[in-house]
Amino acid sequence: MTIKLLRQEHIGERVIIEHKRTGKKTHAVILDETKNTYLVRDEKNKRIKRIIKSECYIIFTNHNLRVDGEKLTKRPEDRIKMK
Repeated sequence: MTIKLLRQEHIGERVIIEHKRTGKKTHAVILDETKNTYLVRDEKNKRIKRIIKSECYIIFTNHNLRVDGEKLTKRPEDRIKMK
């Protein structure tokens, strides 16, 4: 399950973003993805933010899974092709 989730498309996923340094948590929906960042919409104040993957933990709320953002720093199209 974990490997399968990491390989699939993340756009549209509901997540909690936990910043490594501050511990601050943001509830958001992923709108777009690049190799190093997520573009997310904050569910609280509806603002759009760009989040650097390597600086946070991503908690996939629908799957109860917490992933270090460092493990997600690949281009989406390359990550989907991973074995």
